Amino acid sequence: MARPFQTPTRENDKNDEFVSGRGRRYFHFTRANRRTPPWQPPPTRPGSNPSSNGCRSPPLPSLSSSSPATRTLNPETPSFPPQANGADLRGCTIRTCGGGKGFGVFSTAAPEPGATDGVVLVVPLDLAITPMRVLQDPLVGARCRALFEEGGVDDRLLVMLFLMAERRRPGSLWKPYLDMLPSTFGSSLWFSEEELAELEGTTLYRATVIQRNSMQSLFDEKVKGLVEELLHVDESASSTEVLFEDFLWANSIFWTRALNIPLPHSYVFPGSCSDQQTRTNDDVCDSSLPAHQETDITAKDSSSDENSKSSNTESIWVEGLIPGIDFCNHNVKALATWEVDSMGNATGVPASMYLMLADKSSVEAGAEIYINYGNKGNEELLYLYGFVVDNNPDDYLMVHYPAEALRQIQSADIKMRLLEIQKGELRCLLPRSLLDNGFFCICSSEDKDDKKNISPFCNYSWSGQRKVPSYLHKIVFPQEFLSTLRTIAMQEHEIEQVASLLGEVGSSEDREPSDAEIQSAIWEVCGDQGALGLLVDLLRVKMAELEEGTGTEASDSELLEQFNSHDSEDCTSGSDENNKNKSKINSHSCIVYRRGQKQLTRLFLREAEYLLELSAKEQT
Repeated sequence: MARPFQTPTRENDKNDEFVSGRGRRYFHFTRANRRTPPWQPPPTRPGSNPSSNGCRSPPLPSLSSSSPATRTLNPETPSFPPQANGADLRGCTIRTCGGGKGFGVFSTAAPEPGATDGVVLVVPLDLAITPMRVLQDPLVGARCRALFEEGGVDDRLLVMLFLMAERRRPGSLWKPYLDMLPSTFGSSLWFSEEELAELEGTTLYRATVIQRNSMQSLFDEKVKGLVEELLHVDESASSTEVLFEDFLWANSIFWTRALNIPLPHSYVFPGSCSDQQTRTNDDVCDSSLPAHQETDITAKDSSSDENSKSSNTESIWVEGLIPGIDFCNHNVKALATWEVDSMGNATGVPASMYLMLADKSSVEAGAEIYINYGNKGNEELLYLYGFVVDNNPDDYLMVHYPAEALRQIQSADIKMRLLEIQKGELRCLLPRSLLDNGFFCICSSEDKDDKKNISPFCNYSWSGQRKVPSYLHKIVFPQEFLSTLRTIAMQEHEIEQVASLLGEVGSSEDREPSDAEIQSAIWEVCGDQGALGLLVDLLRVKMAELEEGTGTEASDSELLEQFNSHDSEDCTSGSDENNKNKSKINSHSCIVYRRGQKQLTRLFLREAEYLLELSAKEQT
């Protein structure tokens, strides 16, 4: 199964427990048909190459009966036609990967000696499935525009509705492309109850359950009726009932394949350059769809794509599907990147997206051309794409202090107010790479940062009363999160002392202390003892939940050894066998992910316990 690009996301979507944060600009239609940046992002659409290019959304390219692309391309089709509707496969082909893995992009010939461009695939942006394309659709465009004006849907949900309707429409112009897309996915949202049980105790388990319930509610209340309405526009459309599985499919297609495409304002808004049609980069659009970002799953900042080599300050980010390029699969050692060619200087095709080999000399004929989805942990990969990476160097652990627990502690109102001023976060991502600077790192001393024992808080008259700890340069945990934990762990008498120190900073009643002043005062009064003790407790609870759900790290290692000792000899073509193979793959992915979580919890807990021990010695 092709697992293309990373998901779009948006920033600042949060609730009490489930917080996420991907920063990215996207094209969002509002009632006034204006652009607003969306929410968090998924992740960097892997393979992306933001550049200045356009997508004017002219009329949909004709897919007449004479066009070679009108033939139905399904998983049994060996390859994609070299040219169709302006798309040009110059040095590659799109064909099945074998073993039920779906489609991939493969090199057809080694680059000619002296070749310099490295362009292997060109797709006109007119073929992209974007919100603009949907609004211009001859069948459903008028109704979709009305939905926008009513505020009933946003652009993401619109594209999903369009995919669901077109998949059901027998004469859809998009049928050749839709027939090539996977019908099922290996992401946790598609897991059976038995498969989901393999994730009990993990962040991913809770996030999956919450997201599936949210999607079911949205489907029942809105999506089902809207898709049926769009289908009734065309009398030839299928009369079969629209199912939740159709929505699950469209959701997965969008979040695994949609690219963040940088398009010039003039291309998105043809004939109008008015600034009144746009909003600032800081605007955020509410989404009708319960987002992945509203769960514990977190995608890293996607403001710069791993596979992107060009940029344009005038660009508007538009989320859309690019048929052809979205069949590229992931590999850390990617062979290609994608870029947008607005003027046609690189490809000869204005307003196009192209796939370019990063190292032309290393590609052999028949080799699969991969892109890199970005630095993603297994939690995000399994949640969105349905696969994991063994010994993933980008894996991370999320530590979270429950909001409901905060409301029940002593002096909760005061502490919550202090946290609000500090902009304190109740959750913290701990990438594996942080361990490289810890006490138990196996790297050489020359690879470590040369940090000095300097207090981060030293700008006030009372600063320096507390001795700077000797272990400061070895703390692997972010100071921002430790400041949050110091605030939560404060005792009553410490709150009074902090208030006294803050009173020395400014006596004006209408002046509120700054976040830096509060953090400095709390550090001087409390030190690290309370924060580290609380951190140790959080990590111990996390380990207990993981082991209670699915056993120990050692037991997971044994299970993986059993998996690896059996060759996947029974990858036969029967549907029952395929289902068994998929279940085995899902089970293997779950074990790899949860073992990684237990390993990271163990390693970070060891760091925290040692820091707590040192802190206790120095504080006495």
